[in-house]
Amino acid sequence: MIHIRDTWEIDRIHKSCQIVKGTLETLENFIKPGVTTLELDRIAEEYIRSNDAIPGFKGLYGFPATVCASVDDGVVHGVPNNKELKDGQILSLDVGSILDGYYGDHARTFPVGEIKSEIQNLLDVTEKSLYLGIEAAIPGNTIGDIGFAIQSYVESFGYGIVRDLVGHGIGEKLHEDPQIPNFGKEKTGPMIKKGMCFAIEPMVTLKSYEVFTKDDNWTIGTKDGSCSAHFEHTITIEDKGPRILTK
Repeated sequence: MIHIRDTWEIDRIHKSCQIVKGTLETLENFIKPGVTTLELDRIAEEYIRSNDAIPGFKGLYGFPATVCASVDDGVVHGVPNNKELKDGQILSLDVGSILDGYYGDHARTFPVGEIKSEIQNLLDVTEKSLYLGIEAAIPGNTIGDIGFAIQSYVESFGYGIVRDLVGHGIGEKLHEDPQIPNFGKEKTGPMIKKGMCFAIEPMVTLKSYEVFTKDDNWTIGTKDGSCSAHFEHTITIEDKGPRILTK
């Protein structure tokens, strides 16, 4: 079932989204060679709890941490650990929070120190594709229009769009209907209506879009070992179009 949220509900989702926005802004100050993702996870949990919220991912489906921290070929769902980050790597951080019973969800991919220009371009294209997907989320369009906007832009650069993982509706649960694929055909899928709330999150690879689950049973990685970037915003649909709740 696709929920149509009222103003009261959207306000609560927005407040939770502001916490995850603040979490990633805080973490950005600590991302540098030598830091561990476990340290970043601790900082994230402290920030979320200091804002009277609950980490949205910790314990969900058994996930052991506050943030998903995925390095280089890690697409999503990386488990924080004690390995020090190195200059030239990229780090995708995905974070959720629960405030007053409603979720917020937000992700960004960060450079660690100086990165290669081809990797920076991957980050830039992925982030741009997110905003193109958001721009397509207007009343009267369909979910397929979002995926089409993302896919056509990303693939024009020769990059891969991950098929096995998708965006999602959000509210009292982290993952609700509808699913939001990052690929698709125009004018297909559910109609976009005012009051919907969902997370759009393109996951883009430097080469092949094929992925697999690593030995920790959590981290999703690229099969060919190429780098992957991930950007995500939670949005709501208003009369004139989308409003980003994680900005």
